[in-house]
Amino acid sequence: MENIIIWHNPRCRKSREGLQYLKDKGIEPEIYEYLKAGIDADELARLIKMTGQPVENFIRTNEADYKKLELKGKELSIEEFATIAAEYPKLLQRPILVKGNKAVLGQPKDRIERIL
Repeated sequence: MENIIIWHNPRCRKSREGLQYLKDKGIEPEIYEYLKAGIDADELARLIKMTGQPVENFIRTNEADYKKLELKGKELSIEEFATIAAEYPKLLQRPILVKGNKAVLGQPKDRIERIL
């Protein structure tokens, strides 16, 4: 079975719920704490593209950095957002789950089923 990687923030309730969802199914994922380890912009762009979801779904609009950077109303490409998120990782919606060549944004947590 392919390993699942979860881009995780242990301080985030939704990220913790996603991790618990996996554990409740008997899956011990590889945990990638992107706030500690950092974000590679190219890798993040690749993952967002793998989900097939619009980049807007990955932007946390309630974060102070969102306001500070005056991102409201701006249409960002996946690459532009990935570059910004590499510098301001709190802007990244989480959790992101990766299994092989599939990825999913685990919100709501039942979306996780798409890669199991």
